[in-house]
Amino acid sequence: MSPRVLSFMLFAVGVYPVKAQNIQKMDIWQDSLFRVGQQMFQRTAEAERLERNFVFIKTLVSALKEPNSYLYNFDKLDMISVLSSPDHDFRIFSWNIPLQDGSYLYYGTIQYQVSGGQLKLTPLLDRTFVFEKPTEEITSSEQWYGAQYYEIIPLSKRQYVLLGWKGHQAEYSKKVIEILSVSPTGDITLGAPVFTDNPKMTRKIFSYARTATMYLRYNENSSRIEFDHIVAIAPEYKGKFQYYGPDLTHDAYQVKSGKLVFKENITLQAVEDGKENLYIDPLKPKNSQKSGIR
Repeated sequence: MSPRVLSFMLFAVGVYPVKAQNIQKMDIWQDSLFRVGQQMFQRTAEAERLERNFVFIKTLVSALKEPNSYLYNFDKLDMISVLSSPDHDFRIFSWNIPLQDGSYLYYGTIQYQVSGGQLKLTPLLDRTFVFEKPTEEITSSEQWYGAQYYEIIPLSKRQYVLLGWKGHQAEYSKKVIEILSVSPTGDITLGAPVFTDNPKMTRKIFSYARTATMYLRYNENSSRIEFDHIVAIAPEYKGKFQYYGPDLTHDAYQVKSGKLVFKENITLQAVEDGKENLYIDPLKPKNSQKSGIR
């Protein structure tokens, strides 16, 4: 028995009866997903990438319906993000497909366990371009402000903060602080007025030049979300996000009592890049990025 199979079985002891053949079946599903996932970004024609993505979605849904699939970590699928909630109640899959015009389509699903050990999938449907005021709207999983998530943070009971990257246009990118709420029945709500610096704001969106890299990470030791302060390079470029980038100062949201409490001009210590820059933008080189303009 391989170490990987053994570790998976040990993790599952006391949760579900796991059979080696089930793990081997999940390995086969993952290998299929890995091959199709690579093709989604290797194909040069947009129509072919979208067709491969459709196959990927169908294959992933089938894999996630397998018994005990919730315990399988899909560690080979580095082209997508797989995040488990801190309380292990659910996990969220998210990824993007770049289009010829420089924009992106986002895809995602949430897998969680319901009563009796059954598994449930809730698809996330990207409706970015129908949002009139994306920073103020509260929506369901059927109207998702699509992003590829790289970090999940507990906020309050059954409420979580998601940090995500959002390629948007050819000239600028976005990062998002999204609020995800899960009802006892598994219904999903996206967005919530938890930001103390703006009572109307339901999600925080940062826009900056594609040539820039923005730092946005959770500092567990300080219980705060730390980020670069993003500004226009000159007053005359205000509102033209292709000319925005970090100004070498930093702000934060302190996670406190179900709120995100704004803290201005904080001091960062021992800043380290996280995995968000390893996979979120398939058009950028996969190397280590630092905070600030490249």
